[in-house]
Amino acid sequence: MKFSGKNVLVTGASRGIGAQIAKTLAGFGLKVWINYRSGAVEADAVKDEIEANGGTAAVIGFDVSDEAAFVDAVKTIVASDGELSYMVNNAGITNDKLALRMKVDDFLSVINANLTSSFIGCRESMKVMRKKKFGAVVNIASIVGETGNGGQTNYAASKGGAIAMTKSFAIEAATSGIRFNTVTPGFIATEMTEVLSDEVKESFTSKIPMKRFGNPNEVAEAVAFLLSDYASYITGETLKVNGGMNMA
Repeated sequence: MKFSGKNVLVTGASRGIGAQIAKTLAGFGLKVWINYRSGAVEADAVKDEIEANGGTAAVIGFDVSDEAAFVDAVKTIVASDGELSYMVNNAGITNDKLALRMKVDDFLSVINANLTSSFIGCRESMKVMRKKKFGAVVNIASIVGETGNGGQTNYAASKGGAIAMTKSFAIEAATSGIRFNTVTPGFIATEMTEVLSDEVKESFTSKIPMKRFGNPNEVAEAVAFLLSDYASYITGETLKVNGGMNMA
C-alpha cells in the first residue's frame, strides 16, 4: 500500500477488528494512535506488539461519545504530529433486545456510541485535513446496517445511518481533497463471535456463500486500501467485506 500521510487515529482499537486495523496500518508505515475507552491494558498490548514489529504507535484514551474529549484528543494528535492524515471510526457498542422491549435510552445509547461518535470523528478530522487539502476517513459500519436484523433495531439504525452520513461527508469534502468511505463487515471471527454456540455459528455460516466467517485482517486490509493512495479516486462508497452475503 502507498500512503501520502503519516499518521492515523483508530477508535476502539484496543481489541477485535479495531486492534487488527491498528496493527495492519502500522505495518504499512503509519504512526497509529490507538484509542480506547476502558481497555487500557489491551491498548498498551497493541502498542507493544506494533513497536515490537518495528512500527510506531501511541495510546490515547477517551470516550468517543464525549464530544469535548474527542475534540481534545484530535488537538493532542495535531499538537504532537502536526497533522491528522487518516481516521478510522471503528468504536461501537451493542445493546440488543426486541424493539417492543427497547426503551428510548436503549436506542439512544447505541446511536450515541456508534453514530454520533462517528459524526464527531468525521467532523473534527475534516477540520484538520482541510488545512492540507488531504486526508481520508473510513467508517466501520456493518452488514446489519444494510439488511436490518431482529433484536438490533438500534444497532441497525446506527450503522445504516453511518453509511448515509459517510456519503454526505464525502460530498462536502470532495473539493478539499478528503475522501470518506465505509466498510461493512459481515460475520467476523472475534472475541464477540467466539462465545456463540456451534449451532448458532453453523446457522450463520450456512447463509454465507463462502461458508466461513471472515477474519479481522480481511477487514483491516480493506480499510487500508480505502485509506491508501490506491483508492485516490474512490469516495462515498461502501465496501462490503462479508463473504458474499447481501450481494445486491
